[in-house]
This record gives sequence, C-alpha cells and structure tokens, in this order.
Amino acid sequence: MEMSCRMSCVALQNSIFFDFEMEEDMQVKDAMTTELKVAHPSMTISQAAKMMKEGDFGYLPVGDKDHLLGAVTDRDMVVRGLAAGAHSRTSVSKVMSRLIVYCFDDDDIREAADLMKREQIRRLAVLNDQKRLVGILTLGDIARVGLDKAITGDIETRVSQYSVQRLN
Repeated sequence: MEMSCRMSCVALQNSIFFDFEMEEDMQVKDAMTTELKVAHPSMTISQAAKMMKEGDFGYLPVGDKDHLLGAVTDRDMVVRGLAAGAHSRTSVSKVMSRLIVYCFDDDDIREAADLMKREQIRRLAVLNDQKRLVGILTLGDIARVGLDKAITGDIETRVSQYSVQRLN
C-alpha cells in the first residue's frame, strides 16, 4: 500500500523534528514488523537472550510447531527468572507470559494502538485471518508511521503508570 503523508519540518535549537500527518486510514500490516523469531518453550532463557541480543529486540513469541503458546520479554527473563533464583538453563516456558494480547493484520492501526493503551503494553502479536502469527506491532512501529504523537505518548504513559504500580 502506498501511504501518502504530509510532512512538515520544524527546527528548534539546531534540532530538526519531523511531524507526519496521516491522510488515510492505515492497517496494522502496513506498520508491523514481519521479520520474526519464535522461541520454542524448551529453549533456555540464555538461548532466548542470545537470540534477542543478535536481533536487537526484547520480545519473543513462544510457540511449538504452529501453535502460539505465549511470549517472553527480556524483562520476564530477568524478573521472573534470574531475580527469582532461576538458572540461565531454565526453560523459556517457566518465565513466559501465557496471556497473549493480539490484533489482526487488517485491523485499523488506531484500534490496535487503543488496545495497547487499554492493556498497558508496548507490543502486540499480529495474526492473520487464519490466526497464524504474521508479525509484531510495537510502539516504535506506530511512531515510525506517523500516528498521532498524542496516541503513542498516551500508550507510553499508561505502560509506565502500570510499571510504577507493580513496583509499589
């Protein structure tokens, strides 16, 4: 899909900021990350961490064959794993989140952003109409396509508030 945007450039104190304004509705598939790695539940957290390091990401869907079982984040491995006394050979299945929040690739990106805000998450698994994992939508993906900065800021604020509440 070709996306037409209006871009304006603002210079403030030797810095340049670009402001994109979407002129048409956009679907999740137009913004999502499609280069996926999937962790097997028996993979160790050490192996998953290496995969994350090599790919420069902090979220891995966890699946077996064609079945999505959960997801693991770098934070899950540290907080639920290492900080709780687990060894680096602990399996991903012991520290992963089993609840998967997802959207579909043909959903409107604003609806997906609202879901992220409601659920206080930074990443969404993206499924196709056969319910197969086809991508990941991140807060960064949404920002990159120029969705209203107020929306991405609202998501980040909600996620941050949730993180602070969990610490208290």
